[in-house]
Amino acid sequence: MNPDRHARSMLPIPDRPAPGLTTYDAKDPDTSYPPIEPLRPPAGAPNVLVILIDDAGFGSSSAFGGPCQTPNAEKLAAGGLRYNRFHTTALCAPTRQALLTGRNHHSVGMGSITETATAAPGNSSVRPNTKAPLAMTLKLNGYSTAQFGKCHEVPVWQSSPMGPFDAWPSAGGGFETFYGFIGGENNQWDPALYDGTTAVEPPATPEEGYHLTEDLADHAVNWLRTQKALMPDKPFFVYFAPGATHAPHHVPQEWADKYKGAFADGWDAQRERTFARQKELGVIPADALLTPRHAEIPAWDDMPDALKPVLEREMEVYAGFMEHTDHQIGRVIDTIDDLGVLDDTIIYYIVGDNGASAEGTLNGAFNEMANFNGMAALETPEFLNSKLPELGTPSSYNHYAVGWAWAMDTPFQWTKQVASHWGGTRNGTIVHWPNGIAEKGGLRSQFTHCIDIAPTVLAAAGLPEPTMVNGVQQSPMEGTSMLYTFDEPEAPERHDLQYFEMFGNRGLYYKGWSAVTKHRTPWEMVGPTLPAFDDDVWELYDGHVDYSQARNLAADDPEMLAKLQRLWIIEATKYNVLPIDDRGVERATPEVAGRPTLIHGNTQLLFSGMGRLSENSVVSIKNKSFQVTAELVVPEGGARGVIVAQGGRFGGWSLYVKDGRAKFVYNVLGIQEFPTEADRPIPAGIHQVRMEFAYDGGGLGKGGDVTLFYDGEAVGAGRVGATQAMIFSADETTDVGYESGTAVTPDYLTGTSRFKGSINWVQIDLGDDDNDHFIDPEERFRITMARQ
Repeated sequence: MNPDRHARSMLPIPDRPAPGLTTYDAKDPDTSYPPIEPLRPPAGAPNVLVILIDDAGFGSSSAFGGPCQTPNAEKLAAGGLRYNRFHTTALCAPTRQALLTGRNHHSVGMGSITETATAAPGNSSVRPNTKAPLAMTLKLNGYSTAQFGKCHEVPVWQSSPMGPFDAWPSAGGGFETFYGFIGGENNQWDPALYDGTTAVEPPATPEEGYHLTEDLADHAVNWLRTQKALMPDKPFFVYFAPGATHAPHHVPQEWADKYKGAFADGWDAQRERTFARQKELGVIPADALLTPRHAEIPAWDDMPDALKPVLEREMEVYAGFMEHTDHQIGRVIDTIDDLGVLDDTIIYYIVGDNGASAEGTLNGAFNEMANFNGMAALETPEFLNSKLPELGTPSSYNHYAVGWAWAMDTPFQWTKQVASHWGGTRNGTIVHWPNGIAEKGGLRSQFTHCIDIAPTVLAAAGLPEPTMVNGVQQSPMEGTSMLYTFDEPEAPERHDLQYFEMFGNRGLYYKGWSAVTKHRTPWEMVGPTLPAFDDDVWELYDGHVDYSQARNLAADDPEMLAKLQRLWIIEATKYNVLPIDDRGVERATPEVAGRPTLIHGNTQLLFSGMGRLSENSVVSIKNKSFQVTAELVVPEGGARGVIVAQGGRFGGWSLYVKDGRAKFVYNVLGIQEFPTEADRPIPAGIHQVRMEFAYDGGGLGKGGDVTLFYDGEAVGAGRVGATQAMIFSADETTDVGYESGTAVTPDYLTGTSRFKGSINWVQIDLGDDDNDHFIDPEERFRITMARQ
């Protein structure tokens, strides 16, 4: 074997031409140059597939004793290793950035999700260029790289069609190919998709059988086949991160129906059943204890009998969603097998980027945006029962109840967001690599963490951590290679110190011990009274004899507790965790949080064809008066279609033309719709159509009066009874001249929403109406120039 001749610690690898004879005539027999050799990693570097499921707790997958059937995960585990002490950060974007960089989430600025970024270095959502992602390192060493699925690591002010794209997977992230979505979640039936940095529409409709996870698997399969057909000697790194099983829980009905009746006895009984199965499988120790239910989580027997059919169906849909996801993952793995390279592919199958999600309220949700807007009370038991047949279908944006999240985290306490306890951070993980792991069906119990994956991959590929990437000196990775565990089941753990923190929930692991304190409850999103950090009550657990954090030893060993609390402060200081930030509304407000905003001032000018504008790319019209004015060119025979729309079926507003008349609809969470229609058609020619909304005031989410104008003349009036106070959607956008995604109103379809006529411009203005119902061209020009 030829030794590797590349100096790989500096990336890109510098070109260093060898000195030698330069002839005058190429025909001279002394003319000699070595052939051009495409860059490749060191000989023996394996292919890499990292699979990351979303919002799945330790006790969800059948591979770790859960009720959701995951035969492909089980098959991989039978041929590889299960890790039962693998950890995440308790939240999606932080876990993903940590996994992709090999550094702690605060070290890479992702102390929380991008939407709550602050000016503090640990919470900025900006990855320092001293911490290059794994994909970039592998690409610059000769790997083919591709990501399919979710990317929630783009700072919100960089998520518009104008970028900048430094944090996008296929620009600064090191992935040569990206097909998926930017953000925390997406509608599985009608997603907002990107191919690279270009917005694309789904290739089919739900009625035609479209589903996002299937689409992602299709693209991954096609890419893998093409890569091995054209570059068989070049290894690949594929990151397959579907939005599943994050809410909304969307799945074809036949998958959910497989589980009919399986959850009739509720979440308390399900935890007992999962716990027994986990011991039977040996994925938890025989002496592990099942942690009790906390008072904040209702008992199944205390839930209203009338609601229980809805609760059952919520879990049936989720279980079907997970099995469906595992099936699509199986298609990707089967493709690698069919290509003859499965034995030489190291596969990580991580069942969850955090614990199961308890963000669906105590009753679950037909539209989870209700809870995000503090309006969960609108979804009464009667309403939920009326929607039971629709759960999981394109007409829903559903989530399951807190009790099911708790059950999916068996045997641990708490859920996603709670970084203090293993229910938030311990995720079942499988590693499969026949050429690198001799044992089949083994169990590993060394403490491991998502920051360990990047150094493991580099070690497996025989690649050094780079000291320089793109001219920037790199800081060392903070994870520990797991390679030592592959063939040594009893090897002493090397990753023996790890801090945890999320929203003030915090903890520390040190050589088997853990000290933890829960600061806030995930499903109390609006208005909870939080204690001072120094008043939080700490707990102490001895993991040598207590796998599940079931026996609190704080009163028995205060010295050990104090030691770990001090260590937490030291680690928090080292990795930019401080200051701890548990603020809510303040972090949601860019000006207070200190993060940039794309839009400034109280007015915004938009043009026809602009679309896929996230809520952070548009002035916020929530909880205030606002006006929308559009200059239209109406053809003979009348106009029709969308002028401007924000949001979609599950909440938003639209100004459009129906039957030649201007119409405004405000849709509250897909539950209430408030229309206002003009009393006459818009005449042919150039005209201004204006909608004014006069907010009632007196608090958040109030209603207001609507007036429509043609060229300054009132032509219609109406009333909006309530508005959405916080967010319209996690995935729907603002579009001018058409509507992408789902439609705000059933008055039109997205496929037929394009405006017939011309739109010269659309302007959104905030604040009180000044009674000037007609914006003259000079004023429009002044605003345009003022924002250059």
